[in-house]
Amino acid sequence: MKRLTFCLMAIMCVLTISAQSTFENEVINNIMARRSVRKYLNKPVEHAKLEAIARCGINAPSAMNRQAWAIRIIEDQKLLADVKDMCRNAPNLICVCAPANGSFDLDAGLLGENMMLAAQSLGLGTCIQTGPVRFLTTNEKAKPFMNSLDIPEGYKLLYVIAVGYPDEAPDAKPRDASKVKYIK
Repeated sequence: MKRLTFCLMAIMCVLTISAQSTFENEVINNIMARRSVRKYLNKPVEHAKLEAIARCGINAPSAMNRQAWAIRIIEDQKLLADVKDMCRNAPNLICVCAPANGSFDLDAGLLGENMMLAAQSLGLGTCIQTGPVRFLTTNEKAKPFMNSLDIPEGYKLLYVIAVGYPDEAPDAKPRDASKVKYIK
């Protein structure tokens, strides 16, 4: 019984410490609160917020500071009309491009995470998507959309981020902490 009491007290202590550190740190709170949002209000995001998100993105680390990425932020609702269904009806889209040879995909991923966390901190929801890329790059109906992106030569559309004011508050999905090992 003493062992059980001790174990329960230890667990409560760990939970208390982790809860306190989470609530006392804005960055950690923001990371822990971010969810993939798939339902949005029909309200475009203000340009100033999209600009702040882009600035946060381009401040992500990149190999040798090459910044080998291209970002296209879609605000034009007419342009979005043909692709909105597959992009979760988000009022805005962020298209992230990287060199076609794949050598800077990790950098583009870091850029995307920065942008999603920035959006979260501004009260916006995001959902990163690779599924629409195939449609956008192969379907004739998406050609005007793709042409408007003016993707640099030698680059490819890597993924899109749906962004907007959330119309849902999804719960956190379980995370497998057993994947983390501490080597001492």
